[in-house]
Amino acid sequence: QVQLVESGGGLVQAGGSLRLSCAVSGSIFRFNVMGWYRQAPGKQRELVAAMTSGGSTNYADSVKGRFTISRDNAKNTVYLQMNSLKPEDTAVYYCGAGVRGVPSDYWGQGTQVTVSS
Repeated sequence: QVQLVESGGGLVQAGGSLRLSCAVSGSIFRFNVMGWYRQAPGKQRELVAAMTSGGSTNYADSVKGRFTISRDNAKNTVYLQMNSLKPEDTAVYYCGAGVRGVPSDYWGQGTQVTVSS
């Protein structure tokens, strides 16, 4: 059974940084693409960043230049480094994994990120 476990969320002031981690049970190489989504209250879940097994990355326009997705294959872990955080980044952040092109076959439980102004 696949398990994705996020950690690293919390409360931070605007302009601050956080690093989220997503630990994948078993081998991360089972998945072609890993990603981070977020969902703010009253809004739809949106894809924030994605990374293929080949290392290609994609970011939402709202986070380009501020967020960086990376992976440590030896640790079966995906990270999301978030810098220059804004109050509008406040959301529950979810890790997703996909066997094909979209990282939505499996989900983590989510971790709350709150950015105060």
